[in-house]
Amino acid sequence: MFELAACRDILADLVAFPTVSSESNLPVIAYIADRLADVGARVEIFTDETGTKANLFASLGPEIAGGLMLSGHTDVVPVDEHMWMSDPFELTERDGRFYGRGACDMKGFIACCLARREELAALAEKRPIHFAFTHDEEVGCIGAKALVEHLKDREVRPGLAIVGEPTLMRVIEGHKGCCEYTVTFTGRSGHSSAPDAGVNAVEYAARYIARLMELRDGLKQRTPVGSRYDPPYATLNVGGLEGGMSHNVIAPRAVLKWETRPVVAEDLGYVKQEIAEYCRTRLLPEMRRHTPEAGIETEVIGEAAALFPKNANSARDLAFALTGENRADVVPFGTEAGFFQEIGMDAVVCGPGSIDQAHKPDEFISAEQLSQCLTMLDRLGEHWT
Repeated sequence: MFELAACRDILADLVAFPTVSSESNLPVIAYIADRLADVGARVEIFTDETGTKANLFASLGPEIAGGLMLSGHTDVVPVDEHMWMSDPFELTERDGRFYGRGACDMKGFIACCLARREELAALAEKRPIHFAFTHDEEVGCIGAKALVEHLKDREVRPGLAIVGEPTLMRVIEGHKGCCEYTVTFTGRSGHSSAPDAGVNAVEYAARYIARLMELRDGLKQRTPVGSRYDPPYATLNVGGLEGGMSHNVIAPRAVLKWETRPVVAEDLGYVKQEIAEYCRTRLLPEMRRHTPEAGIETEVIGEAAALFPKNANSARDLAFALTGENRADVVPFGTEAGFFQEIGMDAVVCGPGSIDQAHKPDEFISAEQLSQCLTMLDRLGEHWT
């Protein structure tokens, strides 16, 4: 109970940092860095170009290639405080549950890692143990993408990664990618009584959406044989469309937000190639017939890599040993694990809490789940040395 209390206290500290993705995460990174440095970790902090966001990478043990990396993100999604029973940035305990924004997704896992930092430091004397805590996972895995750029060319880098997203401590060996885009359509304004004198950006955005819906049907036809996902095919979603000014004004601008979640890399290539070809051969020529300045600009918000199940996966096998599980699942939601797999690391997702609680009012993690995660880290001593 004392050990859980220590974890709870750290979790309370972490939740108190309001690390919504729109805000800086530097204070929580400094907090984590101080606690890891206390046990002798070599801590590196990589700030982004704004200087307001940072990733942390820390290592215990010898400076040799390989080792285990425990990874999580520090940012959280926004809150509507009116929908919460308690202050979302003050940890509250009720009936064996700890409530607070990020308690489940995913500061609970980070708290467990910090609560066991002394034991992990002792285990790392011969084989290194690393920590990677990132920024802006919730808005496109921006931090993880930057972190792997720092790690990929190093001779000394981790060999295994456990990403502690909330899985109820189930071992997850695969997930779809998550690729998000914002498309801006620029037309020409005018009076609605003379539609041919302008270029209606909203209309062209609607035609773009119609083509996306055709591609969505095409993705269903491309369902991989034996796919374990639910649904088994790549998905595509239109998340928002904004544009226009009034009933009687030709809309000069429209902004479309959409995303796709590929099962295999070829799914993404198919969607991007087909929609680009449609813009090049159909939409843009029509838009620019009388308005050369008309255009369609695509901003990549984030392209989170999929985590592909592999026959040989040392991270999965280690997670089996630590949790007692003997079966690995796949999930439809994305994580940062795919980025680590892309640079040659074996990766798996396994962490405390339920994804059903993530991003919701009164987000919580149970004491039982924290205890199970602490036990997993304790069992590392039986398998790491």
